[in-house]
Amino acid sequence: MRQCLWLLVFLCGIGSAQAAAPKTVLVLGDSLSAAHNIPVEAGWVHLLDARLNQMVPKWTAINASISGETSLSGRNRLPALLAKYRPQVLVLELGANDGLRGLPLPALRDNLDAMIRLAQRAKVRVLLVGIELPVNYGPQYRDGLRVVYADLARARRTALVPFLLEGIALNPALMQDDGLHPVASAQPQVLDTVWKPLQPLLH
Repeated sequence: MRQCLWLLVFLCGIGSAQAAAPKTVLVLGDSLSAAHNIPVEAGWVHLLDARLNQMVPKWTAINASISGETSLSGRNRLPALLAKYRPQVLVLELGANDGLRGLPLPALRDNLDAMIRLAQRAKVRVLLVGIELPVNYGPQYRDGLRVVYADLARARRTALVPFLLEGIALNPALMQDDGLHPVASAQPQVLDTVWKPLQPLLH
């Protein structure tokens, strides 16, 4: 009888541990999400993880972002990441390096679309994060880049951040000397931009 009681307690403990296991937000991005040239703990994804850890039930953020990542390299990496982490939500922040290299926008769209469809087939909710380029890239390319994100979000019914650095990019005090990456003090504002459309995906 006592052995049965201990077995029941043990099984209940396992069940409670499994029930308490945090759900996962996977962030697949480039240097804008990889804490470029700032302490990792100051980056917006680390701040996101801290906020998620305070939720009930608990969530956690996995940062799979790599500086220099393009949409094609992200597309190649995503299947293994989904299999490894089995996230409930994917934050997809790619395209800036495609744009800075002037790569064809149809190829960017195809890569992003493939990643969204792959995630959705795995029952993963997607937040698509858009980016904008400096004005010297010309209005045609810059406008086309905006359309890629807006059209994909509408067609695939994903949540959307139109511009990750909204309210930051044009403020020199919030940007590093390269004019492309936010400073550490701007990271909470980046998180707030992501959090608003992300929060409904957590429920």
